[in-house]
Amino acid sequence: MMNTPKHLLRHLVLSAIACLVAVGISTFSQPAYSQQFVTLTTQKLNVASEAIHEAESVLMAQGMESQPMTRYVAVLTKDEVIPMASSSNAFGAAGAVLVGDRLVVRGDFSNLSSSLRDYATDPVSPPNPNITSAVHIHQGEPTANGPFQYALQVTPGMNGMQGRFMGEYTLTSEQLQALSSGKLYVDLHTKQNRAGELRGMFKPY
Repeated sequence: MMNTPKHLLRHLVLSAIACLVAVGISTFSQPAYSQQFVTLTTQKLNVASEAIHEAESVLMAQGMESQPMTRYVAVLTKDEVIPMASSSNAFGAAGAVLVGDRLVVRGDFSNLSSSLRDYATDPVSPPNPNITSAVHIHQGEPTANGPFQYALQVTPGMNGMQGRFMGEYTLTSEQLQALSSGKLYVDLHTKQNRAGELRGMFKPY
C-alpha cells in the first residue's frame, strides 16, 4: 500500500532535502551546532512524512483509497508564532490528507518549554467550550493570528513535554478555500507560552 511510485518519490525527495541541508551548512565554523541543525531538520521531515502516511491509512481503512487525496504538511516552529515565543527549543510537524471535504490530521511535538496549557483551568476570555486541548487549527494569514477552528485530540508523553495529536473534520467551503490558499495553520500552547509556543501553516505536500 505504501510502496507506490508516488510514495517512493516522496521518500527520495525528503532524503534529498535532508542531504542538501547537510551539505549547505557543512562549512559552518560550529560543527556541533551544524550537526544539531541537520538532526532537527531530518527529524521534522521524518515526522511529517510519517504523519501523512498515518492520515492516508485512516482514509484507506474507511474505504476512500480510490478517491483523490490532497496532502498537506505543517512544520511547527517558534518562528511562526505571532508574536514569536520568547524561548523554546520545541518542534513539531503535522500531516493532513483531504478527501472531498473530509480532513484527517496527525502530528507529533517534543521538547516543549513546559507542559501544555490547560484550558479547563486557564481558559480564553470569553471562554470557548470548543477549545478542549492546547493544539488547535486556526484560519488566518501567515503573518497574523486568526480565529479558532478546531481543537485536536492530544496524547501527551510521560513527561508532558512531548506527545502526539490527531483530528478528523468535515470542512466548510470557507475552510476548504482557506486550506487551498495557505491560510489554515496549527498552533500549540504551553503554560510558559500561553499565546503559543509552536505554529505552522498547512502547505501542499
